[in-house]
Amino acid sequence: MSSKLELLTPQNSQLIFIDQQPQMAFGVQSIDRQALKNNVVALAKSAKAFDVPTTITTVETLSFSGHTYPELLAVFPDNKLLERSSMNSWDDQNVRDALAVNAAQGRKKVVVSGLWTEVCNLSFALSCLKDTDYEIYMVADASGGTSVEAHEYAMDRMIQVGVVPVTWQQVLLEWQRDWARKETYDATLDIVKAHSGAYGIGADYAY
Repeated sequence: MSSKLELLTPQNSQLIFIDQQPQMAFGVQSIDRQALKNNVVALAKSAKAFDVPTTITTVETLSFSGHTYPELLAVFPDNKLLERSSMNSWDDQNVRDALAVNAAQGRKKVVVSGLWTEVCNLSFALSCLKDTDYEIYMVADASGGTSVEAHEYAMDRMIQVGVVPVTWQQVLLEWQRDWARKETYDATLDIVKAHSGAYGIGADYAY
C-alpha cells in the first residue's frame, strides 16, 4: 500500500518555506500576489497551530531577493533563516540537515511552499525525491511562478514523478481532520476566519 494513501497529520508532516521574499514575489504572475501572501501566512499559522516543524530558507537576501515577508516571520519569530546561494535548496547542507532531523521523527511528508514554482520548488522537489524516501506535498496556492504556464507545467512535471499537489486550506483541514479535536478547534476556525475568504465569512456568520 502506498504511504501516499495516508492522510497528512501533525505527526507525519513537516513544512518548508522556500524564498518567500519580495523580489521573488515581484516576478510572480500565476496568482495574485496579495492572495499569495495571504495563503503563505495562513499555511504558516496552520503549521504553528498544529506544532508542525517548519523550515524557512532564503536566497541572496542582501543582494537582490530582499527580506522574508514580515508577516511570515511574525508567525515564527524564533526560527533561524537558512540562507543559501543555490537556487536549489536541496544543494544546501543546512536545509538537508533540518529536514532530516524531522524525518528521523517520522515526519517524512514534506509540505512545500515556495517561489518560483518552476525553479526553486521544482529543483528542490526532484532532488529531494531522488535522494530520499520523503514525500513532497506541493502547496500550489502558496507558491507562484513567473507565468500561469510556468507554474502549471512545473506542477505537471512534479506530479509526473510523484509530487502530491495540495492547497493550503486542504492541508489545514487535513491536519484538523475531526471537529471533535477541541485542542485545535479554535485555532483552526481563527485561521479560516482570517484567511479563507467566503468560507471564513461563513464561519463568522455562524459564530
